[in-house]
Amino acid sequence: MVLVTLTACGTSGQEDIAPTVSTVEGRTGKSAPDFEMIAYQGDDVLGGKQVRLSELLAQGKPVVLNFWAGLCPPCRFEMPEFQRVYDRYKSRIILVGVDVGTLTSLGTPEQGQALIAELGVTYPTATTLDPEVMSAYQVLGMPSTYFITPAGEIIDTWTGLLNEEKLGELVEKLLEVSSRR
Repeated sequence: MVLVTLTACGTSGQEDIAPTVSTVEGRTGKSAPDFEMIAYQGDDVLGGKQVRLSELLAQGKPVVLNFWAGLCPPCRFEMPEFQRVYDRYKSRIILVGVDVGTLTSLGTPEQGQALIAELGVTYPTATTLDPEVMSAYQVLGMPSTYFITPAGEIIDTWTGLLNEEKLGELVEKLLEVSSRR
């Protein structure tokens, strides 16, 4: 699999975006590791304040899992893009942003919650206290997004900034693959 990573240069997330292409083996075609999340918001969609990924998958919808951090400029930049895609697909997918700032030294839960409030994000967001998440998902950079079928299979991964158009394409692919399984 060829993965395009977009790295922001500067601090606002709106400076020059430089694409980096890398090959990543072993991150797709496998089962998504289960872990516990603590909801910041969207616990009605997630099914509770504390939920496991397996409980989200049990709802029968594909899951878009986005790891982000409050002090990550590209994460800040892509959140409005994720919001627009969530607004379009929220009846067909579960999109959840998981703040891993405390696991990456890129922010506290308070900074993560302040960011989603500042940007007006309404899609489900959470955090995790499980330090194994980063290695279990082979997170190579921030942000990182995983596209998971209801059966728990990771069909695509993306490390780096996603724009609305590319995110929409990946969601469409996830929906198509999920409908065949």
